Amino acid sequence: MRGVTGRRAALASLRWKIAALAAVTACLVAVAVGVLVHLWTARDIRSRAEAEALNSLYAAMDVHRRTGALTDGAELDPSGLPAALRDPGDSARHTAYDGRVRGNVGPSVWAAQRTGGPGSPVLAIQVNMGPRLHDLRELDVTMAVASLVAVAAAVPVAVYGAGLLARRLRRVSRTAARISAGDLDARTGPAGGRDEVAEIAATVDLMADSLGRRLRAERRFTADVAHELRTPVGGLLAAADLLPPGETEDLLRARVRDLRALVEDLLEISRLDAGAEQPVRVRVPLGAVVREAVARTGLDTEVTVAGNPRTVETDPRRLERVVGNLVVNAHRHGAAPVRVVVEDRTVVVRDHGPGFPADLLREGPRRFHTGAAERGSGHGLGLTIALGQAGLLGAELRLDNAPEGGALATLSLPDLPDRLDLPDRLDLPDRLDLPE
Repeated sequence: MRGVTGRRAALASLRWKIAALAAVTACLVAVAVGVLVHLWTARDIRSRAEAEALNSLYAAMDVHRRTGALTDGAELDPSGLPAALRDPGDSARHTAYDGRVRGNVGPSVWAAQRTGGPGSPVLAIQVNMGPRLHDLRELDVTMAVASLVAVAAAVPVAVYGAGLLARRLRRVSRTAARISAGDLDARTGPAGGRDEVAEIAATVDLMADSLGRRLRAERRFTADVAHELRTPVGGLLAAADLLPPGETEDLLRARVRDLRALVEDLLEISRLDAGAEQPVRVRVPLGAVVREAVARTGLDTEVTVAGNPRTVETDPRRLERVVGNLVVNAHRHGAAPVRVVVEDRTVVVRDHGPGFPADLLREGPRRFHTGAAERGSGHGLGLTIALGQAGLLGAELRLDNAPEGGALATLSLPDLPDRLDLPDRLDLPDRLDLPE
């Protein structure tokens, strides 16, 4: 559950990261456009002011030469004339920018020209750029407001678009989680579009197809081997019965029994893999079933039933199989004392050995894999069968290591809406007599 929550949080974070990136990009674009528009407009304003000043100076100079009069705005050697225009050095027209602000006159553009030869007065025209710069400031404000509006409109669109991407990624994530949990039929299907997300979804589906084919081939191989071995092993057991009593006969019989148990385990796993097993549920007292299961192992195990025995609805034969496998596993790979505690709907099997290896706790039981060498030898099917039968019963089997050392297996059975007053001891029939 924490893994799913973590993935959702990561996708949500990706969604907001994309939205934030879009917002930052929109801001940068708005700032860049605003700066470019400001510079272009300021340059255009100055160019227009220079052109206006030169045109006005041309007209004023023509009037002055013909009549000696000055037109409106024209002055001879004005006091505010920039230093660069006081002595032009020739009779050509020149312009200069004056950034000083005096009274109501803001930055200006001056145009000046000598009225005659060297030493003659300078005729000058001043064009006030203040109104135009005021318009530029209004344009800047308008651009800023428009940029804010654009960013405000872009962020929800970015969030929505990122949400669409996050939903597609979450769909792929859920499919991968289902495959990881064992559902090899899970597929993402068409992810929409032909982008990277669709490519990831297709890759996950291809991975699931390949994994499913390999696992089905492995299961078929296991079932075929078990079925092929069943008949010769039965023949070996019958042949062992014909041997004369003695140490050799006992040793051979023990090895044949071990081989038969392995074949039966393989057949059971193949039926669990194929989904051919169906539980036969009845209401039974949990304490009595556990006592019977432990007694049938023939191993020295302490059983404690805490409180009143709880009635559960389950398949007693399969429950016995789970508890028996856990007890045998504790004795085989752990160390004495082995204790079984029954409380409410929970069965806890505890040994005092080296505990479960880290890879088993991390990845779960694996067939033909016993984990750490210090936990002894075996074909590694006991816990695999226990886990499969527990899942068939709707129970939860948790494997852990006790803080003070030793392996700890906890089986939690589903609850019942009510309880029945049944005897503490249940005389169960032989496990092979019950239908599968």
